Amino acid sequence: MSKEKLEQVGVNISEKANLIWNVADLIVGPFKEHEYGLVILPMTIIKRFHDCLIDKQDAMTKAWKEAESFAQIGNKDIVNELMTTASGYNFYNRSGFTFTKLLAEEDKIQENFLSYLHGFSDNVQDIISKFKFESEIIPRLKQAGALYEVIKEFNSEDGYLGPDKISAVDCGYIFEDLIRRFSESYGDNAGAHFTSRDIIYLMTDILLNGKDLSNTTEVSVYDMAMGTSQMLTCMEERIHEKNDKTHVICYGQEINEQTFAIAKADILIRNSTDGDKAKKKKLVDEAENLHWGDTLSDDKCRGKTFQYIISNPPFGIEWKREQKEVEAEHKKGALGRFEPGLPKISDSQQLFVLNGLSKLEENGKMAIIQNGSAMFTGDAASGSSEIRKYFLETHDWLEAIIQLPNDSFMNTGISTYIWVFNKSKSAERKRKVQLIDASHCFVQRRKSIGNKRNDITDNCAKLIVKAYSDFKDGEVYGDKSSVYCQSKIFDCSDFGYSKIVVERPQRDEKGEIIYREDKKAKSKTPVADKDLRDTENVPLKENIDEYFKREVLPYASDAWIDKTATKIGYEIPMTRYFYEYAEPESVETIESRITDLEKKIADSVNAVFHGEKGRAR
Repeated sequence: MSKEKLEQVGVNISEKANLIWNVADLIVGPFKEHEYGLVILPMTIIKRFHDCLIDKQDAMTKAWKEAESFAQIGNKDIVNELMTTASGYNFYNRSGFTFTKLLAEEDKIQENFLSYLHGFSDNVQDIISKFKFESEIIPRLKQAGALYEVIKEFNSEDGYLGPDKISAVDCGYIFEDLIRRFSESYGDNAGAHFTSRDIIYLMTDILLNGKDLSNTTEVSVYDMAMGTSQMLTCMEERIHEKNDKTHVICYGQEINEQTFAIAKADILIRNSTDGDKAKKKKLVDEAENLHWGDTLSDDKCRGKTFQYIISNPPFGIEWKREQKEVEAEHKKGALGRFEPGLPKISDSQQLFVLNGLSKLEENGKMAIIQNGSAMFTGDAASGSSEIRKYFLETHDWLEAIIQLPNDSFMNTGISTYIWVFNKSKSAERKRKVQLIDASHCFVQRRKSIGNKRNDITDNCAKLIVKAYSDFKDGEVYGDKSSVYCQSKIFDCSDFGYSKIVVERPQRDEKGEIIYREDKKAKSKTPVADKDLRDTENVPLKENIDEYFKREVLPYASDAWIDKTATKIGYEIPMTRYFYEYAEPESVETIESRITDLEKKIADSVNAVFHGEKGRAR
């Protein structure tokens, strides 16, 4: 996505989201701040449906005259065929109401609005029901005398949300911005952030890099934490750019009821069927492939595998709620999703990685976002370390890690990374992992969206994708004085280490070593001093004894290794690999800078002093 387009999207989102959020002014009092989203989110979805159908009202009214008799005898298939043909979408509204007509009868606003909602097809009513809008929110709005004003505000010219003015991408951003504001007012964890389009497009380009889809008839894509489904949308878009005849089957699961509803609404809205029966069936099937529920404890896609997986699951979120089911899955071993181990209870992100790997086809590829802790958290032989060993050494599935610029997300500024997994690595990538530092590969936005201050523009993305595609060690792409990324190549075994326990002997008051005698073996061994016990991480590629002689014995000649306690661990210290030493300033330079600073301070003090004397005179 070009920088200009990104900036324009940002303007559209901010203006529209701010306008819609201003509706909150109408409900102050009857609704608390953290409840504003309960009104605004479903109303935004309803208005989006409304504006998609606004030009089809006459056609739907005419079609209903024919369809009503079939509805009375329960023939839903014919009703659906007649009405969706008239609407041009896989949904419709048979009520005959528009927002303008609703506003014409203020004294009947609740009665007519409910008739309008009931006039939607079942798939839309199912979406609206996820917000408990009819049962809980509308009565409160009517009681507070705010329902009419809210509908009136959404019906304003600035509140128009039709697809001819607001694209699917823009609308997705609007929903996400509203959810972000709602989450912040409710105090939701900031780790449950949203992924901006520039990062999603980068992920899709990495996944599809070098892929020839000219003869591909069908592709399956899965997002295990789909949010509002924008990753699936962008992946489908990119695949169709390569081959618009490829049938993209999207699957997803989302735990949040409201964002799931938005995702399902997006699937229904984003494409007009234009009366095409095959297209209508595809969109119906796709909507049914989106599932609501907890991916970790209630896998709705069990037994399915996919060619591509693209996801940004939550990190820094504990899995205590899912502990029983997750541990039971782990005990299944290779038959379960969490075979190699379990991470610490406070962070579930590695569980999502394992879930994805279990669902990846033998030639499949996955791009998943994680934070830095996934690279190093956990001691040797811990669950987290064993998970890294599983995809690094046991299966050789990790292909690359790309460090993203900070401040790339709407509500978190921490360091984040795209992990790329490939179950059919090319020959040159076998037993290798590519690390790409793209933290300097961004352009600062003129206007931020939440915490998102930096964009990965088209030019930035091209640099990163080229670095990934070239697969060169030590190569720098771009200008190191401004926008650039850097690639480094490592063996999988470079990330492994032996954690050895180094013992030192106890000594008595005279400073002599205390020994433990073994009368049967007629030998004695020094007693270890627990207070002096230490550990060393020895790279797997190094001989432990040689390392010990070189790094330990010169400083502790009485030390020895407890070889029964050695453990194998894996970590990926990416920051260390890209660290560049900066020469410190010379003493002379520092002195000169301090002298200049002192002079400026003295001049400022004198100016103030003389100014005060002048006023006194």
